[in-house]
Parts: sequence; C-alpha cells; structure tokens
Amino acid sequence: MFTTVKGLKIEYTEQGEGTPVLLLHGWGSSFAVYGRIMNALSNKCRLVAVNFPGCGESETMKEPWNLEDYCDFCLEFMKNVGLENPILIGHSHGGRVILKMTAEKMVNPPKIVLLDSAGLIPKKTFKQKYRAKSFKAIKTVLTLPVIRNFSEDLLQKARNHYGSADYNAAPEVLRKTLVSLVNTDLKDILPNISCPSLLIWGDLDTATPLEDAKTIESLIPDAGLCVLKGTGHYSFCESPFEAEAILKSFI
Repeated sequence: MFTTVKGLKIEYTEQGEGTPVLLLHGWGSSFAVYGRIMNALSNKCRLVAVNFPGCGESETMKEPWNLEDYCDFCLEFMKNVGLENPILIGHSHGGRVILKMTAEKMVNPPKIVLLDSAGLIPKKTFKQKYRAKSFKAIKTVLTLPVIRNFSEDLLQKARNHYGSADYNAAPEVLRKTLVSLVNTDLKDILPNISCPSLLIWGDLDTATPLEDAKTIESLIPDAGLCVLKGTGHYSFCESPFEAEAILKSFI
C-alpha cells in the first residue's frame, strides 16, 4: 500500500484489528523486519508499519532531513492512515524518532517499545576518534578549490575506508541525513517521557550498546529493560519467540 507524506510516495503495510500500533524500522532497513511480530500481535491489534523515505519502495527525499523532519513525517503519516494514539514500536532509528516525539509531547502514546534503540551519542573509543579526525583532515585537503575537480575519486575512497557500512551504502542525501541523526543526543529530554516504556535489547549489540539501554532505562521514569542473551542489534529477530512473548505480555 502507498500514501503521500511530505510530498513523497510512501510504502506501508497493515495487518489485524484492535489496539492501534505503529511500527518504525531502523536505518537502512524496512518494515519487512516486523513480519513475525505483526503475525504474533494481529489477533488483538491493528498494526501499521511504514517504510521511511529511501527504504523499501518509499521515495527518497530530495534534501537532507533532521530528526524533526522524521517526527513530522510520522505525524502526517498517522493522520493519513487514521491511526489515532497508537502504541509505538521502534527499532534503532525508529526508536530514536519515538523518543523524540514522545519526550517533546508531539504524541501521547499509551505505551512505547524500544528495540535496540538509537538516540544517544555513544562514547567514542580512541580508535574511532582517530579515524574521524583522519577522515576530516583528508576531506579538508581534498575539497580545496585548487584540487577539488581532480580529487573526487580519492574522496570517495576515503569515505569507503573511514565511513560506516550504513554511511557508505547510502546515497548522498541520506549520508548527510545520517550525519545529522547520529549527532543528535536525546539524553536530556528522556525524563519527560511519562508512559510505560519497554526496552528489548541484545547483550551483544555493538551498534547501540547495552550500556545505552541502561542509561535510557534510568532516565525514563516508567521504563523496564529486557535483555535477550546472545543477540545483537536485531535482537528481536535473532530471538523471536522470546521477543514475541515479551511483547504480547506488555501490549
């Protein structure tokens, strides 16, 4: 199914009837990751999952977005599909959007679920700091006017070497968007979230470490953390039966 949001053709899917639920996927992913969860909850819930711009069959935005743009996108999408006051479930970047919308009272959901959520700026290791400074220095040189016309190939090689997999896989407009998102820290506004909040996390997650989950849990007044042993950033996919049982109990 498709709708138009912020002037873009946006893909979404819907399943079940009952309690409204909105599912938001992570960066570079799609609503396909929620297939099992939607099947598990569809007997009691109306589940709607949307593909962010540039994901699945959703059209890519023309200019870079910031986190506020993603929040506006979700608000307009919910209005378009008639989804009123839903429970919010978000993985990674989807969780980041939920944290922002909920903490700043753009929405007032009855409950939220954060699956290996982004939203904090993790502490960088010495190696990460060194790589970032090295790329910044190389980029400064390669974008000087006197050599800019001859250095694009070298600059791309530098991006490929120093950039993350998510960064390298994205077109330019999404690269700039990703830079904005990963440099947004929501820590200070998390105490504003008043609804019951469930965190499901993998103890082996390296993209959004378990330390982040513990910080988020400590800052949200009514939050609880469930750790799925032996799983990584897609913990709910790696341990589906356990994740689904927890979600059914909470929702």
